[in-house]
Amino acid sequence: MPESALREAAQNLLRPARTTQARPSGASTKGGRLAAIDALRLLAAVAVAAYHYVGTPTPRFWGENHDLPQAAPLLHAVSGYGWLGVEAFFLISGFVICMSCWGRTPAQFAVSRIARLFPLYWAVVLIVVVMGTVAVLVGQRSGAPTDLRTTLGNLTMIPGPLGVDFTAGVAWTLWVEARFYLLMGALLLIGLTYLRVVAFGFLWLVLASISRELNSTVLDELLLSQYAGLFVTGIACYLMHRFGPNLLLWLLTGFAWCYTLTVLDDRVATHPTSDWGASAAVLTGFLVLLAVAGLSRLRHLQWRTFVYAGALTYPFYLVHQSVGIPVARGVLKAAPALGLLPAIALGLLFSLLLAATLNRQVDRRLGPLLRRHLTTALDPAPAELRPRRQRGAAPRALAPAKAGPAGD
Repeated sequence: MPESALREAAQNLLRPARTTQARPSGASTKGGRLAAIDALRLLAAVAVAAYHYVGTPTPRFWGENHDLPQAAPLLHAVSGYGWLGVEAFFLISGFVICMSCWGRTPAQFAVSRIARLFPLYWAVVLIVVVMGTVAVLVGQRSGAPTDLRTTLGNLTMIPGPLGVDFTAGVAWTLWVEARFYLLMGALLLIGLTYLRVVAFGFLWLVLASISRELNSTVLDELLLSQYAGLFVTGIACYLMHRFGPNLLLWLLTGFAWCYTLTVLDDRVATHPTSDWGASAAVLTGFLVLLAVAGLSRLRHLQWRTFVYAGALTYPFYLVHQSVGIPVARGVLKAAPALGLLPAIALGLLFSLLLAATLNRQVDRRLGPLLRRHLTTALDPAPAELRPRRQRGAAPRALAPAKAGPAGD
């Protein structure tokens, strides 16, 4: 291939596609975060935490002398549906990631995802490993694998495909998210426009349906057939937020949601205490909340408390199970007279405080640093020109886009 053709291909990779096929609504062109979406992200995280702490059906989860269904029967029954918070996260992710992609190049999108996810994830993996190692040294059983091979596999964020266990129990969802990012990255390479995103949504659902019909493990892994409907619904909600509702987007939303509720039965089957009808109703209720947050006047909400809560969601989600539950068990073992529910409350409080610390010391410091260096690395200066470039300055072609939506 001629050098000129290679140079043109590289420039196309770094240049955002034009997106002028529909008139965007004013609210979506102003930038900034959507505080209401941040609040929904926190709600999803609380639901997952409630399931892991209070709603788990595992017998003697907190020990033989602590029967959770007996201690808090109503809370236990309601929290048993908290696993749907994971589905809610994927639904929100469709909205947020589509927003994050708009107006960015594939390189900018990749940098934003890496800088957002990896520093906090690395910190949590190391914290869990250190806690597990200390537990073994003092003669306690470690709940997480701490050997070097497993730790190295987990630092890649894809331990499952590498054949090792997850150090942080909830990290399996990050691998699902990563494959969604790859699909959106492929769409960015083609060029992000309104009609292309709509076509992408319909095509994804059809191909995912075919993969289920063929019982193809490979296609299921690539097309995320279990969760495709959630991501596409979120994407459709963002398109309504940006371009306004219309018949085509309602059809996409309806198709995606019918798909979602149909395949939801597979997930319900892995949670024997849950009912499909109740699960479908809870998840549909969350979709209504997302639509209200993105399409009503709430999209103009700018409460800093919600924005900060959204910033804590990711670190809290990562630590609440692998760190918070061992802490709660330790409190319960050291002070059994305290009672089960107070010990659970202390475990959750510790997780929240640790999340705030990680947000301040890791996310706010290492995230921007990693983003800046990755941006520079994507367009390095030739050796003879390096002294002329300002130290640490980002190349103009790859300067990060304005701070995007919740989760960006």
